[in-house]
Amino acid sequence: MPKILMPLGDATEALDTFYPFFRLQEAGYEVVVAGPEARLYHTVLHEIPPDSSIPWDITQERPGYFIKATMAFRDCRGSDFAGMFISGGRAPEYIRYDQDLLRVTREMADAGKPIASVCHGVEILTAANIIQGKSVTTVAKCQLDVEQGGGKYVNKEVVIDGRLISARTWHDNAPLMREFLKMLEGAR
Repeated sequence: MPKILMPLGDATEALDTFYPFFRLQEAGYEVVVAGPEARLYHTVLHEIPPDSSIPWDITQERPGYFIKATMAFRDCRGSDFAGMFISGGRAPEYIRYDQDLLRVTREMADAGKPIASVCHGVEILTAANIIQGKSVTTVAKCQLDVEQGGGKYVNKEVVIDGRLISARTWHDNAPLMREFLKMLEGAR
């Protein structure tokens, strides 16, 4: 069964994470959740509350489910995986400093393996220096991260550039997964 690497940390967004986690398994892939350490991680729900009596112009964060990483980034090798799915939330802001995560991300990009990213996951792609000259999408507030990484921001639900596929937020999960699964199958 081909393996898909899913890197995450505390405050990974629940829908960004669990929808692809289960969808990939349903399609016959083994999802290997990895984190800075092999341990239990907290997910969060990210949303700008609709119709709030006190309007928010930033994302509100609430606790979500837990998910267990069975592997630490330092133990990951790009050659062991058929692809990678990077979820969003606040986690990428913190784990993008992990040199082992950046190494395995570059290994997979260099090998031409499919890499999917949603929302703040683009912060890992930028830190790994793999979006220079590429078109990607992300949540609008991360447009600057894309541009600082040398990429071109496109405001569409899904953007494909080579073996890199990106989506804005969990609202785009269905089209993202439809295209990512096609890409994975094409790479088999």
